[in-house]
Amino acid sequence: MKRLALFFLCAAFGSKCPMGIAQNLSDSPWHVSAQNIDPSKYFGVTVANGMVGLVSSPEPMRVKDVVLNGVYDNYQRGRVSNILKTFNHINMNLDVDGRRIGRADISNYQQALDMQKASLATTFEVGDKLSVRHTLMSLRHLPFTAMSIIEIKAKKDVTITPMSVIEAPDHLSDVRNYYSEIDRPHVVIPLLTSVANSPSGKVKVAASTSFIFDEPHGQEPKIIHEDWDYNMHLAKFYKKLKAGETYRFTLVGSAVSSAHFQDPHNEAERLTIFAKLEGTARLLKRHEAEWGKLWESDIVIEGDLESQRAVRFAIYHLYSFAREGTAYSLSPMGLSGLGYNGHVFWDTELWMYPPVLMLQPAIARSLLDYRFERLEAAKRNAFSHGYKGAMYPWESSDDGSEDTPVWALTGPFQHHITGDIAWANWKYYQVTKDKLWLRDRGWPVIKAAAEFWASRVERNGPGKYDINNVIGANEWQENIDNNAFTNGMAITSLRIANQTAKELGLAPDPDWEHVAQNIPILKFPDGTTRENATYDGVTIKQADVNLLSFPLDIIKDEASIRKDLQYYEPRMAQDGPAMGQSVLAALYGRLGEAEKAYGMFKKSYQPNQVPPFGVLAETAGGNNPYFATGAGGMLQAILAGLGGLEITDQGIIQLKTKLPKAWKSLTLKGVGVEKKTFVVK
Repeated sequence: MKRLALFFLCAAFGSKCPMGIAQNLSDSPWHVSAQNIDPSKYFGVTVANGMVGLVSSPEPMRVKDVVLNGVYDNYQRGRVSNILKTFNHINMNLDVDGRRIGRADISNYQQALDMQKASLATTFEVGDKLSVRHTLMSLRHLPFTAMSIIEIKAKKDVTITPMSVIEAPDHLSDVRNYYSEIDRPHVVIPLLTSVANSPSGKVKVAASTSFIFDEPHGQEPKIIHEDWDYNMHLAKFYKKLKAGETYRFTLVGSAVSSAHFQDPHNEAERLTIFAKLEGTARLLKRHEAEWGKLWESDIVIEGDLESQRAVRFAIYHLYSFAREGTAYSLSPMGLSGLGYNGHVFWDTELWMYPPVLMLQPAIARSLLDYRFERLEAAKRNAFSHGYKGAMYPWESSDDGSEDTPVWALTGPFQHHITGDIAWANWKYYQVTKDKLWLRDRGWPVIKAAAEFWASRVERNGPGKYDINNVIGANEWQENIDNNAFTNGMAITSLRIANQTAKELGLAPDPDWEHVAQNIPILKFPDGTTRENATYDGVTIKQADVNLLSFPLDIIKDEASIRKDLQYYEPRMAQDGPAMGQSVLAALYGRLGEAEKAYGMFKKSYQPNQVPPFGVLAETAGGNNPYFATGAGGMLQAILAGLGGLEITDQGIIQLKTKLPKAWKSLTLKGVGVEKKTFVVK
């Protein structure tokens, strides 16, 4: 068993399995490494499985945050709900000859993320006594369970005391700490468990951990439980090592809540027991196999290692932040922390969803299921604003009601999101041709969106079915009339509803096409699309008009696309979110201007990278990573821009595009339900 576990552990790093890793991976297209780590300028990388996110730390054997998907409560931030940070249950302490080690006691601290196997390896030296490797993963096949593999090599005779620590963040209340041992003929199962209430008491959370040892039954180290303060307790053991000896063990831990299970305390312990008795090698094999299946859908760039690594880093995060069969969606920051309260915006449907749909349609369905399950809440929202159909909230959390802070006017006025959701549903059908899904789940959402827009317009005469008093994609202009993107998405939604009805053999409401024909897209005298009725050329936050060309395909002719690009590109703020540059990159790629597209692609992420891993902030110079919305945008610049993919009624097709000089080839693997391969050379 020990040799098998070591085989899996070392597979990514070669047969010698070096303790120091980062310096050996500079040429790897699958690894993102961090050296010379400055704790004061450290933005962690997230290891996640779509349910539990573990955010790395500059402190040895620790994580900064544990984020639990699908669980929200009020933290007294903006009087709205927030995605839940739960117990830091996978943390560890290490004493060496009776002394607790910290940053001051170690050297050569390096970290490397293996994107292919979704594991974070941390290595460091403890003076002249130890070399330590700590490998962390959020197990893909076990959605609520994480695992750490610890390998300690003694340089001299030494006594080590590893500790599994469960710590409660300050916002959790009524923390209860437990320790038990389940004695079986061939194994003793130690369980370190904590249970608490969320800030308001609405949700109960639980976490449990256990050690996996290589030693035969009866020779395992004796576990000692210690209660410390109200928010922390630990389980530890002592081990004497001889000089040159290497000792390995594993920590497994599960985190759940009453949003997932009626009895989270017992379920956390059951899942941890299951993981312990599976054993390290089986857990690792299944985790890596699941990630291997995901990576059958990939983007391969030949000739540009930096771009290859950046693109894989973006894919890795989208794969990490969502999973099939959950009905959970994607927030702008995924499972990397509390950014944007973990709420779901248009960032999902317009930015992150399209690349997920192309590469992982089954995961994309989960994002749509999230919206379907909150359709009734959207209908109540429309009713309360005097409209028909469904009006989806700008910010959504668990119950689907509006969760935008009151001070942000986007909540009551950024209505295009309802169209964004209808558009995403139709795109799923175009890719999958799943008519049963369309009838049962897609159609109710699409129909309700059309009913909303038909009631939302103000019917002021032919060509003047105005949509007044909105906030568009450019959020810096509030309460404006006839916003280009909003109107374009309304037209698109109404026509999607017509097409969906016909696809299902139903009679569409004739008013939908009538309304679509009369919603205006405003123009300046020279034919440039005008962003809204009062737009006068001021700086914009992000792309708005250009979205009519991609992805909406309302403005089709090349001359008009170029005219709008020429006008709005210089007006886009340099400190705006990354998505604006990625839209322009996609458009230039589709126009055959590969070098211009390549430059915009680089601009969509490089200025936003923060140390030490280069995770993405929302804006250049920002400090709120990981911005998964930006990852979605940059991937669209490759897939739909330079790669030329387009989702049509005939499925996913490829337009003719050109490659930038820096690239020898671009291969898009495992695309759509048929797992096709598209190549650009």
